[in-house]
Amino acid sequence: MKIQVRYFASLRETIGVGAETVQTNAPDVAALRQELIARGGVHAQCLALDMPVRVALNQVMASGATPLTADCELAFFPPVTGG
Repeated sequence: MKIQVRYFASLRETIGVGAETVQTNAPDVAALRQELIARGGVHAQCLALDMPVRVALNQVMASGATPLTADCELAFFPPVTGG
């Protein structure tokens, strides 16, 4: 299935793109994150499991166990602090 993956803030700056379409069979957010990490390089650096990265699926906060659906939008972004 095709997933639209978006990167925001420092993740976008490091990875070098704001969005990409990914072809995947990943059943959930965690599996897709692992696929992206397996690419190595900046994806592995930014999306490593020990990195504090937030995820939203179709603009709703999601967890690793959230199932993916065809043509969904998955967004990765760093935690935000306000003040």
